[in-house]
Parts: sequence; C-alpha cells; structure tokens
Amino acid sequence: MPDIRVKICGLKTPADMDAVAKAGAHYAGLVFFPKSPRHVTLEQARDVALAAPVGLAKVALVVDADDATLDAITEAVPLDMLQLHGEETVERVAEVRARYGLPVMKAISVADEGDLAAVLEMSLAADQLLIDAKSTGDLPGGNGLAFDWRLVAQRRWLKPWMLAGGLTPDNVAEAVRLTNARQVDVSSGVEVSRGVKDAGRIAAFVRAATGPAVPILR
Repeated sequence: MPDIRVKICGLKTPADMDAVAKAGAHYAGLVFFPKSPRHVTLEQARDVALAAPVGLAKVALVVDADDATLDAITEAVPLDMLQLHGEETVERVAEVRARYGLPVMKAISVADEGDLAAVLEMSLAADQLLIDAKSTGDLPGGNGLAFDWRLVAQRRWLKPWMLAGGLTPDNVAEAVRLTNARQVDVSSGVEVSRGVKDAGRIAAFVRAATGPAVPILR
C-alpha cells in the first residue's frame, strides 16, 4: 500500500491530540473560526498543541483571517502550518506565507469541473492544496459533504494535495483507491456528535486509510 498521510482536523482537547498521535496520523488541525463547533480559543489551542509529540504537524485553520488575527494565533500557539480555508486570493496566500514563514495549505472548494482551475492557480503560491466539497452553509468545511471524487481521479498538480469532504472510516479506502490521493483530511467523519471527536473512530479512519497504525513515539 502506498504511503498515505492523514490529517485529523478540529481537535479541541489534549485528549484529542493524544488520540490522533496514537492512531498514527500525520497532521492535527486546530480551527480558529467562531462559527464552527470546533472553534478553539488561543488558550485552548495552545494546550492542545503542546500535547502533540514531535513529528505530528500542527495546522491552524483560518477563514479569511486578517494579519492581526494571524499575529495573535502564531504568537500564542506553536504551529507547523497555516491552512487558509476562505476566499483568499493567490496574492493573499503568498503574503501570508512570506509574513509568517510557515508552510501554507490553501483549501479549494469543488463542485464541478470548472472549480478545478483554482487548483492550478493556487498551486503557484501555496505549499499544499486541500480539495474539499463546496459548502452551501455558513461553514466552509467540516460539513460531512462529499463531492464527485471522479473529478480529481488520478490528477497531478504542481504541489502536494489533500482530499477532504465527507470522508469516514467506511469510505476513505475507496476514496484513496479511486482518486489516487496520497493525503486525506477528516473532521466530522470521526466524531460521535457535532464537534466531539471519538478516539475509536480516529484510529479506525487512520487504519482504513493507511493500514496498521504506527504511532508517533513521544
């Protein structure tokens, strides 16, 4: 089986981080978006981030955040990557990347073939791309919605990309097989209720995506 990297997003407690580390995931996402049930304060985020072992990348998800917001986040929380999940332009992505000296992942919402042009455009500025289902509500992600995976099947872009949107322990293996994605992201698919992560589902998701877990050693 090819090496598949997994991101678990929307962690809210140190126990969540511990479950992600034990499952063998590669990225841990913290959401800084007040409308989300997974939103964390700076204090909460710092506690969660400090629970991460070395080697588990800590990712801050923001939505159209201004410099003041990003300044506060990056000063308070030890991070490895920024995820821009709003309507940020290519210029804004490049600006954030230069200002904070952190790798930037840009989320791109997809519903049909026409949306894929943004993938190439954003690959000129971002370090990684996250391809997610297009939302019709207030939340740009974490809605448990999937898009037609055939749109990205066997695609190759200039930068590494991550598949998101509606993934669960039950369908992630098929999603990887169909799309040839080498990275996958999940949030609602490993929850027992809205915004509440489940260690068993996290472990099952990583296992389904990658095979037997290889936990990151502390």
